[in-house]
Amino acid sequence: MAIIYNVTIKIESSIHEEWLAWMKEIHIPDVMKTGYFTSWKLTRILEDPDEHGVGYAIQYQALGMKDFISYQKKDAQRLQKEHAERYGQRYVAFRTVLEIIDEGQS
Repeated sequence: MAIIYNVTIKIESSIHEEWLAWMKEIHIPDVMKTGYFTSWKLTRILEDPDEHGVGYAIQYQALGMKDFISYQKKDAQRLQKEHAERYGQRYVAFRTVLEIIDEGQS
């Protein structure tokens, strides 16, 4: 049972470009180095930015819940703390764990 760990973030408009570069160059590679995820996608939410910021969703795919739980126990707190220390109160985030039921390509 493959799992997607989805992190949705709304980051202040004034810093979203710097945040995006940091995510691509530092944070996402650090998450992937943990070895618990097989792939990732970084997406921008297609809504007009508002006074609260710009929305993004990062999706990390794991082979199963065992890998995700290991990530949660061993690495998630440290990585989330690094993000929080860097961006403080300038973002909001929520996380969702999804089970892949089926997938395909056309």
